Amino acid sequence: MGFVNQVKTMAKTTFAIKINEEVVKSFKTFCKEHGIKYSFFVEEAIKRKLEEEELKEDLLDLKTLRKEEKLAIPFEEYLRTRRA
Repeated sequence: MGFVNQVKTMAKTTFAIKINEEVVKSFKTFCKEHGIKYSFFVEEAIKRKLEEEELKEDLLDLKTLRKEEKLAIPFEEYLRTRRA
């Protein structure tokens, strides 16, 4: 019995926004020159930006938690207080 190729398809939707005309012209020119589909380029750009913003949030959380780390108690001690 052979392997069955499964293609994971994701639902697609239309998303309309207003963007500066010059940015759109540059975007379309770039995509045409590089043989990139508009939707692929935009989707990848959004994913990258979301990852970047999430990383910024994680770094801010880390800074906050580092300050609070001094107040933390060892996990074993925490468990003892829960059992008591």
